[in-house]
Amino acid sequence: MSKVLRGLVAGAGAWKLGGGCLSTILIFIVLWLLLGNFNIFQ
Repeated sequence: MSKVLRGLVAGAGAWKLGGGCLSTILIFIVLWLLLGNFNIFQ
């Protein structure tokens, strides 16, 4: 469940911050890694 929640949060953040297709994908990857490193959704 934590991966799904992490994916939803990263997706929402990327959708809000991203301007185009490529930047949205890059922001999603960065947010996914940051949320995983800080163990926010454990």
